[in-house]
Amino acid sequence: MIRLTKQADYGIVLMTQLASTGQAAAAELALQTHLPAPMVSKILKLLAKAGLLVSHRGVYGGYELARSAAEISVAHVIFALEGPIALTECSEHSDHECSYEAFCRVRDNWQRINRAVRGALEDITIADMARPDFMAGAAGRGAEPLIPLRTGS
Repeated sequence: MIRLTKQADYGIVLMTQLASTGQAAAAELALQTHLPAPMVSKILKLLAKAGLLVSHRGVYGGYELARSAAEISVAHVIFALEGPIALTECSEHSDHECSYEAFCRVRDNWQRINRAVRGALEDITIADMARPDFMAGAAGRGAEPLIPLRTGS
C-alpha cells in the first residue's frame, strides 16, 4: 500500500484549514482540526521553515499562508514535510544507485508512474482542497474511483 505519513496528511489538513479561516494560532488550529497540539506545532514550524507559512508573534499572532492557497499545491506540502515524492528508490533522482539498476526492466516505467503521481499532486492546490465539492467535480470530469485489482481466477 502506498500511503502518506500522518505528518503529510495533517499538514494538508492544517493548510486547508488556514486557507478557509485565515490566520490562526497553533492551539486554535489544533482545536479546529481535532489534531494533537504537539503534532500541529511541529508541522506548522516545518511548513513555516519551508516558506509555505508565515508566523506572527504576539497576542494576535499565529500562522497564515505565505501566498495564496491557489499557488500552493498538495505536492508543495508533501515535499516540505517528507522530501521528494518518490514511489521507489529508482523514482527519486539521487546519487544512490540501485544495485539492480543494470538488470532492471521496469525502472523507466516506475519513473513514468512517479511523474504521473507527482503531476497529479502538483495539479491539486490547497484552494482546491478547501472546497468541499472539489472531488465531486473531479468525478464529473472523468476521474474514476480506484478499484482494487484482483489477481488469480
